[in-house]
Amino acid sequence: MCGRYTLSSPNDAVADLFEIRELPFLAPRWNVAPTQETAVVRVLKHDEPRQLDLLRWGLVPYWAKDLSIGNKMINARSESVAEKPAYKRSFRKQRCLVATDGFFEWKKAGKLKQPYHIRRQDRRPFAFAGLWDRWKNPDGKLIDTFTILTTSSNELIRPLHDRMPVILDRKDFSLWLDPDMNDPVRLQELLVPAPSEGMETVPVSRVVNSPTHDAADCIEPLVEG
Repeated sequence: MCGRYTLSSPNDAVADLFEIRELPFLAPRWNVAPTQETAVVRVLKHDEPRQLDLLRWGLVPYWAKDLSIGNKMINARSESVAEKPAYKRSFRKQRCLVATDGFFEWKKAGKLKQPYHIRRQDRRPFAFAGLWDRWKNPDGKLIDTFTILTTSSNELIRPLHDRMPVILDRKDFSLWLDPDMNDPVRLQELLVPAPSEGMETVPVSRVVNSPTHDAADCIEPLVEG
């Protein structure tokens, strides 16, 4: 699963990854938590360029009666998104890339849980596979929300958790974002565990446990001794 992640990379690195010329300024985020707004890349119509927008984390289906349903829909199992009522419409035509440079997982250590920051060894940004939807509140305001797809864990992450977010290869971005692509078989082929090579799991401070704490010390490696 993925319940907390980071996006603290320089804006130019994010722009280069997603091939977007102009980005809104992205303040560094060291502890993105559910219900918060964060960077998501979409292609809204065929032949339109990619755009980066700030969406609320926790997908709220267009037919939902209450915004709070999104609190339980921060992740979606990739194996079932083509059939689940809450996700199947978005899976067909409202897919997105979630900008990130690492995510957190917790491992039980005695009576406590030790957080780990999982990231690329070169510290470059990457992308989760996501789905988005648009919900209208009772006052008529439109709210765009998203969820992160998960899959089984690779060898590196398995000791921490049996699930991990789907990390897409850059060469697959265009296919995933294409609003005209609705072949579930081809899309499902992308939703597999990312290779362990080039990634690392780093034990970090428990300050990350608080969703209101968003500072650089969330990802600083623990010093032994």
